[in-house]
Amino acid sequence: MPVKTFRTRKQMFALFMPGFLCGILYVNFALKQYMTDMGIFNLQFLEQYTGTEFVAKEYLLYLTGIRLLPFGILTGLVLTRMRRIISFVFLAWTGFSLGTLLTMAVFYMGLKGIVFCIAGIFPQFLFYIPAYVVVLWYGMTYPQSRWNHQKTIFVIGMMLTGLILEAYVNPVFVKMIFS
Repeated sequence: MPVKTFRTRKQMFALFMPGFLCGILYVNFALKQYMTDMGIFNLQFLEQYTGTEFVAKEYLLYLTGIRLLPFGILTGLVLTRMRRIISFVFLAWTGFSLGTLLTMAVFYMGLKGIVFCIAGIFPQFLFYIPAYVVVLWYGMTYPQSRWNHQKTIFVIGMMLTGLILEAYVNPVFVKMIFS
């Protein structure tokens, strides 16, 4: 059992890291000529963000759609026969996206960009990541791993906790960091 667990962890890492590297290379070579000061790393955008008042209930409804829809689609696809391929593609795409985001953050803001990215995902991603890992782990280890009620309760609890923290705690945390 520990050997299979170690192998699956290595597979997850082996799929995530090349995607991450490709994201870094993509920004440095393909997007370099197209980058402008527009977007979330623009200082004007950050000033507007820190001055904006959030209505937590409305923000929670917005977040529910943009967080649960992709998670629901991933979960639904992982429950099909294509579960392993879907898990692999998702991990590679997540690595690529993170590599692109962090490279753009560093390009525009230096080390402050990394702080900005960490502040933007804290504390909710401490709950989103385990929910995604459980779904991806299932997709990569089926039929040795079976879906059960405990996984369902855990995943729903993690996603709901992440949503609540993102709606109520994260805006306060980000404003505190950037004020």
